[in-house]
Amino acid sequence: MAQIRMIPLSGVRENGKNLYIVEVGEDIFVLDCGLRYPENELLGIDTVIPDFTYLEENADRVAGIFVTHGHADAIGALPYFLEKIEAPVFGTKLTIELAKLSVHRYEPTKQFKEFHVIDEKTEIEFNSAVVSFFATTHTIPDSVGVSLKTPEGNIVYTGDFKFDQSAASSYRTDFGRLAEMGKEGVLALLSTSSNAENPATVASEKQIGEEVYDNIGFWEGRIIVACVASNLQRVQQLIDAAYRSGRKIVLTGQDFGRIIRTAMKLGKLELPDEDILIPQKAMKKYSDDQLIILETGRMGEPIKALQKMASGAHRTFRIKEGDLVYITTTPTIDMETYVAKTEDMIYRAGGTVKSISDNLRVSGHANPEDLQLMMNLLKPQYFVPVQGEYRLLVANADLAQSVGISKDHIFITVPGDILEYNNKGEMSLSGTIPSDNVMVDGIGVGDIGNIVLKDRKVLSEEGVFVAVVTINRRKKQIVSKPQITSRGFVYVKTSRDLLREGGEIVEEIVDKHLHSNDFEWSKLKQEIREKLSRYLFEQTKRRPVILPVIMESSQKHKKKKA
Repeated sequence: MAQIRMIPLSGVRENGKNLYIVEVGEDIFVLDCGLRYPENELLGIDTVIPDFTYLEENADRVAGIFVTHGHADAIGALPYFLEKIEAPVFGTKLTIELAKLSVHRYEPTKQFKEFHVIDEKTEIEFNSAVVSFFATTHTIPDSVGVSLKTPEGNIVYTGDFKFDQSAASSYRTDFGRLAEMGKEGVLALLSTSSNAENPATVASEKQIGEEVYDNIGFWEGRIIVACVASNLQRVQQLIDAAYRSGRKIVLTGQDFGRIIRTAMKLGKLELPDEDILIPQKAMKKYSDDQLIILETGRMGEPIKALQKMASGAHRTFRIKEGDLVYITTTPTIDMETYVAKTEDMIYRAGGTVKSISDNLRVSGHANPEDLQLMMNLLKPQYFVPVQGEYRLLVANADLAQSVGISKDHIFITVPGDILEYNNKGEMSLSGTIPSDNVMVDGIGVGDIGNIVLKDRKVLSEEGVFVAVVTINRRKKQIVSKPQITSRGFVYVKTSRDLLREGGEIVEEIVDKHLHSNDFEWSKLKQEIREKLSRYLFEQTKRRPVILPVIMESSQKHKKKKA
């Protein structure tokens, strides 16, 4: 019996950052390698990626990375993974091209070339398993799920999917392949949970396409559309609607430019008229009722751009009287308040707001019916809900029970849990591996931890109090009296007494340490922090970040000339 272990390294009890490990014998198969964008409390953090420690320790066992589609939650962490571990990357044509954009933009992985294009008919034989793929429906073409055929049965990972009977050919699910895998026998199913708790029927893409045209086809002024750059299905619907209504599309956003060029090159995005896309400099040739401005970016970026347009801070466009702003992204719970504020700003600027979710339930993810149909087609022995916060995993587990999967064959995991299939033919939890969040901030990867984030939070809420003093240790003197600076803590002009008394406290502490026999820089700074913190809290009930800066004078006396 082959040793089989499954490890959700990340992507459970959170949205995004999907990375799942399947070990068969000595081979490690990595399913997706995504990132997630930070919540508001992760101040200054650009992205969050999985912890690759375990995979680094077992780098020689990694057979490959198998990515399901071209969104950031599936391919976004590839550059950071490949910097640590050189392993082949497998994906469909569009997915690989989008992965290359990401990998080759990152300096340490610019030269990486081991990409392999697969399709739904591809089978790859490894020592321990045969990896194959099946076409799925999502908001981007060329999406697939992954199946690992092992001696004990198939292990199937759905990736992001939904079922849509009216889907275009490049988005269509291969139901025949799903039924075939079910007949072969599925040991375990790792299924997305992103939309598991919402029983509402999701609109078909054909319905959404008509809704898009109905909203923009008869508007008499200029139209500004907010769209996530990687949602190519929505982009195609907007292009089709623009063509039907006789409008030209003005593209904004660098990400979108790269993605759309790649999709067009591969024939995954069709232009009914080559002249439908125009550069910004050509806008003057057209009246407002002939234009659609397509503002794109990642996740919440299009909404942030709309705020800039409404406030006049955007580099190119400003919302004016008569504009229609059409929001084609479905905001997360975290973003709902932000979107409501944005809409208010647009109306103040003279625009009108419509949203794609006003009349339809729109999602690229499987609803409860879709999830249960997937389970019934595959008939898994064991079920592992993935891709979603805890409540979504629980909802998906409940759906599994309702179709007859035994409760003790369903595993709601935490990142790093090891699910092991033992010699008795039973799946059980057998331990954990490291699975911390790794923060990416600028060029720094993993160098920002909880202490730095805590300091940033305090700085954002309480401000900073800086005390600068210069000393001469040899003479045991304070060369210049403490200079006190405050930012984001109190208004200096109305708090002169507070700053003066703070300076006196610093001066007293420094003088005491200069005349002691065991002078230590660390003890001096620590006492300044403690006493200033106590004093400032007594006076203001606030706790700013206190930064004592002690400089030592190195000036030498010049000899007098004779």
